[in-house]
Amino acid sequence: MRKLDTRTIVVASHNAGKIREIRDLIGPLGFEARSAADLNFIEPDETGTTFEENAAIKALASAKAAGLPALSDDSGIVIDALGGAPGVYTANWAEKADGSRDFAMAMEKVEHALGEKGATAPADRTARFVSVLCLAWPDGHTEMFRGEIEGTVVWPPRGSQGFGYDPIFQPEGHAVTFGEMSAEEKHGWKPGEAQALSHRARAFKRFVETCLEA
Repeated sequence: MRKLDTRTIVVASHNAGKIREIRDLIGPLGFEARSAADLNFIEPDETGTTFEENAAIKALASAKAAGLPALSDDSGIVIDALGGAPGVYTANWAEKADGSRDFAMAMEKVEHALGEKGATAPADRTARFVSVLCLAWPDGHTEMFRGEIEGTVVWPPRGSQGFGYDPIFQPEGHAVTFGEMSAEEKHGWKPGEAQALSHRARAFKRFVETCLEA
């Protein structure tokens, strides 16, 4: 495993919600973080069929463009009753004809698809959020960190916090959705703490333990 020896890093994303969460996580560690959006980098085509492949595509593109290490996230919701969909195509389910994204529409698609499967009881609506972080260097070296959290798809959506599919995902052991949690409740984590809740925070914990801690 390669250690990260700089505190200047590129967040390889154009997604405002992801950029905010990653900055919330890395900021307390003393990083200077600029996003691919800030730097006006072109978004690479995500042609991979796994979270790992897409995370690598994004991280390597930013690392090579910036000449700096870059940290990307590829994440999505994996729903058992839908055979793992939308999975790596989570963002695609929100795409409109004009290229913009509408996650209220995407959540309705999920609910319609579950209805067609007859998945109405909580036991039939199990799902997990998956996040894969990729840390890439300009020389092409990469390190991967995967985080998952189990939960249930609920309907109707609840809460206006977070982003994406958060209002329909109720994590296991909790009575509220990600959409009803504050940022600190959802993904707040600090080195030395044993537990992290969100999929992204769990992946980030592995990143810190592998690439930052002595």
